[in-house]
Amino acid sequence: MPMKLNVAYPHNGTVKQFEVSDDTLRRVHLLDYRLGNEVDGKIFGDEFEGYIFRLRGGSDKDGFPMVPGVLASSRVSLLVKRGAIGFNTFRGYQGERRRKNVRGCVLANDIALINVTISKVGAKPIEGVTDTTVPRRLGPKRASKIRKLFNLSREDDVR
Repeated sequence: MPMKLNVAYPHNGTVKQFEVSDDTLRRVHLLDYRLGNEVDGKIFGDEFEGYIFRLRGGSDKDGFPMVPGVLASSRVSLLVKRGAIGFNTFRGYQGERRRKNVRGCVLANDIALINVTISKVGAKPIEGVTDTTVPRRLGPKRASKIRKLFNLSREDDVR
């Protein structure tokens, strides 16, 4: 089963999903990597050569999310409170804790989706990620930030 790779570039505000073939993944020993590490992009394919990715999250083939800080490559049943990874905030009562199944932070072969962000850009642009920019939807609220954005002086009214 091919693995999906969500590549995000926060500098431009773009995200795109790629499929990584099984042949590419067989060449790599995935147990060497865990969430938060910086990884050479070449392990996910030749089109990512020169890029450095930071592993941010993921989920396994059954949809269980990966949790940073759980040093395991398998599923673990954790006692978590509301708002933690794997336990929705709107479910449960205040102060309630539940046992939830989550995935450890170490990559394995049965991971179906990996979320990465680009730390260092390579020589060739990735189509739809590094070559395009998405305009920001929301502007600043603070008056000093608005003045800085539009090069206004302190005497100008920003209301």
